[in-house]
Amino acid sequence: MGERKKPELLAPAGDMEKLKMAALYGADAVYLAGTSFGMRAFAGNFTPDGIRDAVRFAHGRGVRVHAAVNTMPRGEEAKALPAHLELLDDAGVDALILADLGAFTLAGRYAPRCQRHVSTQQSVANAACARAWYELGASRVVLARELSLREIREIREGVPPALELETFAHGAMCVSYSGRCLLSNYMTGRDASRGECAQPCRYRYALMEEKRPGEYFPVFEDEQGSYILNSRDMCMIDHLDDLIDAGIDCLKLEGRAKSEYYAAIVTGAYRHVLDAVWAGEAIDPVWRDEVEHVSHRHYATGFYYGEPGQYTESARYLREWQVVAVVESCDADGNAVLSLRNKFAAGDEVEVVGPDCRPFSLKAPMPYDRDGFALPEPRTPKTVFRMKLPRPVPPMSFVRHKVELSGG
Repeated sequence: MGERKKPELLAPAGDMEKLKMAALYGADAVYLAGTSFGMRAFAGNFTPDGIRDAVRFAHGRGVRVHAAVNTMPRGEEAKALPAHLELLDDAGVDALILADLGAFTLAGRYAPRCQRHVSTQQSVANAACARAWYELGASRVVLARELSLREIREIREGVPPALELETFAHGAMCVSYSGRCLLSNYMTGRDASRGECAQPCRYRYALMEEKRPGEYFPVFEDEQGSYILNSRDMCMIDHLDDLIDAGIDCLKLEGRAKSEYYAAIVTGAYRHVLDAVWAGEAIDPVWRDEVEHVSHRHYATGFYYGEPGQYTESARYLREWQVVAVVESCDADGNAVLSLRNKFAAGDEVEVVGPDCRPFSLKAPMPYDRDGFALPEPRTPKTVFRMKLPRPVPPMSFVRHKVELSGG
């Protein structure tokens, strides 16, 4: 298999705030998209100037930038590709994530300084396919999500060492093969292959008979409902050693459409666990627990250890923690300036976690406004206030509290 390598940690950057969080919380690289040609049309995404700003910020912190150009463009759309590729090349983007063969070929011509990575949308599932893309000029392939670790090891052994292999390690999984779904297009007119998926697999369905309008009949396999479209979220944080042993060069965290809090917490958790695994050190369980502090469906390991089977429990999201504030600055004595996100009250049990800052609990002290007046229960989002913390924390740290938001 060759020399064991420490994988790159690739984090989502749906907009500039998420990019900053991912970079500060430990990503080696981030992936983003412009306002076109990306598979997450409803993420914040980046304007041309925003892409340049993003690259400057990331490169200033030693973080690489990968740009997704992974939709399947149609004729008129494809005419705009050369200009977009030239923009990404000029902005200093490090790599392009490409799904369409035409876009891949154009990228070699119009973005020659960018590496070319083949998107998971291409469903690379064997060594022959991976070698073919390498011979066309790919430096990396993002493998199909349906592969087992055994199959990945076989691919690693069957391709040139210079070809990098990337796999998803955490985040939402799609019930369709490698995320290629037609349900959204058929049902809503929003094309999943062009970044506009309406996620109809997560709808709750009922049956209506033609002559009984408005009379709905439940569709179910048992008393809890129907599970044919159920999916869980992937979580491989407990198995990073196995991923390294399989020869994977990059661990990808899904979530460009998720919150800045999600980008920060998941990136930080994987950063600490990956570093500990690579160093042969014991894993601090507090970092493993961090992935439970973000909104997620029940976790699973996808296809890595074989067919996952049908999941017959609730596919609802688990939401047990809420951000109440973000630290803007903090001095050596713990005097912090914060920006409010959700209401809380003095005396509430809260946690603080930040970039390379182990989470700790405290009873929230009295917050004060800029004029020094007490704010026993700040409520207005983005309110700037002051609060004394028991120790200094870095900017972009979060204050959060436990609250049940999962619903039924």
